[in-house]
Amino acid sequence: MHTDLDPAAHAQARRRFWALAVGSVGVVFGDIGTSPLYSFREALGQAGGITDAAVMGVVSLALWALILVVTVKYVLFLMRADNNGEGGVLSLAALAEAAVGRRTPLIFALSVTGAALFYGDAIITPAISVLSAVEGLRTVPALADHISQGMVIGASIAILTGLFLVQSRGTAGVGRWFGPICILWFVAIAAIGVPHILANPEVVSAISPHHAVNFLLHHGLAGFFVLGSVFLTVTGAEALFADMGHFGRWPIQASWLFFALPALVLNYLGQGAFALHHIATANGQPVENADWFFQMTPVLFRAPMVLLATMATVIASQAVITGAFSLTNQAIQLGYLPRLTVLRTSETMAGEIYIPQITLLLAIGVVLLIGVFHSSSGLAHAYGLAVTGTMVVTTCLAFIVVTRKWRWPLWGAIALVGPMLVIDTIFLGANALKLLSGGFVPVAIGAALFFLMATWARGTDLVRRRSERDTPLLADIMPILASRSVHRVPGTAVFLTSDPSRTPGALLHNLKHNKVLHLTNLILSVRTAQTPRASPAEHVEIERLSDDFTKIVLTYGYMETPNIPRALAGLRKQGLKLDIMSTSFFVGRRTIVHAPHSLLPPGMDRLYIWMSKNAADPIDFFRLPPGRVVELGTQMSV
Repeated sequence: MHTDLDPAAHAQARRRFWALAVGSVGVVFGDIGTSPLYSFREALGQAGGITDAAVMGVVSLALWALILVVTVKYVLFLMRADNNGEGGVLSLAALAEAAVGRRTPLIFALSVTGAALFYGDAIITPAISVLSAVEGLRTVPALADHISQGMVIGASIAILTGLFLVQSRGTAGVGRWFGPICILWFVAIAAIGVPHILANPEVVSAISPHHAVNFLLHHGLAGFFVLGSVFLTVTGAEALFADMGHFGRWPIQASWLFFALPALVLNYLGQGAFALHHIATANGQPVENADWFFQMTPVLFRAPMVLLATMATVIASQAVITGAFSLTNQAIQLGYLPRLTVLRTSETMAGEIYIPQITLLLAIGVVLLIGVFHSSSGLAHAYGLAVTGTMVVTTCLAFIVVTRKWRWPLWGAIALVGPMLVIDTIFLGANALKLLSGGFVPVAIGAALFFLMATWARGTDLVRRRSERDTPLLADIMPILASRSVHRVPGTAVFLTSDPSRTPGALLHNLKHNKVLHLTNLILSVRTAQTPRASPAEHVEIERLSDDFTKIVLTYGYMETPNIPRALAGLRKQGLKLDIMSTSFFVGRRTIVHAPHSLLPPGMDRLYIWMSKNAADPIDFFRLPPGRVVELGTQMSV
């Protein structure tokens, strides 16, 4: 029987769609939306001379980068490869791992590489974005003679320091302004481009790809350098995919296709038209590269545009910082990083988290980058490698998903993913030319973080295997535990263990030293699923082992933060009634020490020991009540 959709429900769904679309403009497109501040200038500066052909070639390359990389690859293809609505390199890696059935060395290497390079992007994006906006002050005639580069650097560091200092308060309060401010930004960058396009309409022909091809064919190595700088136009494309879980596929796609993309196209065409005008009025004299974005803004609106650009770049920086928090939380749950302090900054929004250690590291990295490179042009050399590397990783993981999960034939997967990988590889090669002039920065950051993640994953696997070898199976020791010869005390004991099939070390030590058992004993294990959020059906598994022993497995998605007391309180409906005030939580405290003949490579063993010592306290991580926790320690050598 056909029924019409309830008009009230339809209106509510429509309002929600538009709210998500507006919100996505503020969060998802902040990075790519501020790229016009520096990308056209940097690409044209690499052309070896500013000519009509160079301008048309750079504009054409920029437009087709937006079309092929962002629109075709990310918006139309990758956003279909979601993991229960979530995107991003680790979500894609989890999807590939689930499709293959296990974590293969290739999937592990790809996922860790992508995550490590993202942190390089998260450090460079705030530095180059805010610097490029504040540099616009030097194009304001009334301020040009009074603003030095040192003042620009100082102002940029001050703005970013303030941004990092307010991270602990969350973005729920100011986040509602992100969408409207970025909408105003996109409208403004489109508006300043239109008059120049109307004055020089021949620039519109740059949409034809033959300008891009001719430029690359006739400029040799210089064309390759330009290609590396043109890639700056698509930095932030990963955010389209990574933030899909917050806003949904359709709102992001609609915002991009019908709003953000047209605004960017109009701005790049406008910058190209403005450059062509300068060439025409130079009377054959060489034209110097300039800050085309701000120079083409009418003088009357230049100062307000600098202010608006600064707000837009701060929002872009906030988006990438929030992305780093989200990625770190995923990496912790998936076992790529040790437990860190993850604080909730909102009671209603699950994605609103704050990680103090990551904030401090990002802040130090951003300030150091600004201090070393001094300008957005200097930072532009360091920017591309991190982003292109992440894109190559994403494409490779997508190939695994297409062939193993979607079951496409090999020829079909190659036909679809192959051209994308070729484009990504060409961009990667072009940016690799800047390795010595700044590209080494994200490579060094990525290599260091890759080593950290690989060390933690390998060390944790070694500890797990040794623990399995030294700890008896729970089924084998149950007859002893069921014996009434062991003295019973009132209350409930919860024993935490990483392997529910093994006897918790804290339980064995409690028996050994205290020689007692509680009347009610829960063997509790927390497992991380390969999905962003665990379904209600798989969230809790309860198995009665005996009259006084029950095994519980709590499953959380890699986007969720475990809260054990809340989960146990929710088990009342399943007949398990607990009084937290009469419950003791037994936690095994494992101290890792150096072994004379370590199975870990030299250096990696001591690094793993240091990381384990500095991991967040499991009491805080699992939200256990401190006054109800008993810790029992053991030593293990690696």
